Amino acid sequence: FYIYLSVKGHLLGEASVNLYYTIMSVYGWILWTRKDTIKQDVILHITFSNRKEWVQQLLFFSVFYLLIFFSLSWAKQAFAPEAIPWVDAFASATAYTGMWLMARKKMENWLWWIATNCASIPLYFIKGYSFTSVQFVILLILAFSGWFEWKKRVRITQP
Repeated sequence: FYIYLSVKGHLLGEASVNLYYTIMSVYGWILWTRKDTIKQDVILHITFSNRKEWVQQLLFFSVFYLLIFFSLSWAKQAFAPEAIPWVDAFASATAYTGMWLMARKKMENWLWWIATNCASIPLYFIKGYSFTSVQFVILLILAFSGWFEWKKRVRITQP
């Protein structure tokens, strides 16, 4: 449904995010359910990113932002005059980054989701999708909740 809604509203970056979510959900599920064969304990635990991983995140975000921005700028001129490339690219690239980090159980995924939701609330409102804007307000609240819950859990697993 959101792929259709996004395409109809010329939010092509957001449309691509939904396909990416499907792929990354399967990838994340595989990572999250893998167990140590000896201990029968999950291998992947919630962790904070180190400096190198932060650089990787910023690079990942930047590459996707530029790729989506230039693609949407071309699409705006070619057939989607109502497109808003810079906001759509930002919301999409932060979502791509957040999902990648969530699959790897990195705490910072919640920061990227907060950024995604903050960009998506006005983006969908401007496009006339008020209900979807409200949904992103709820997702923003859930992202803050997720941050605090994971922060409690990371303290339990890492002294």
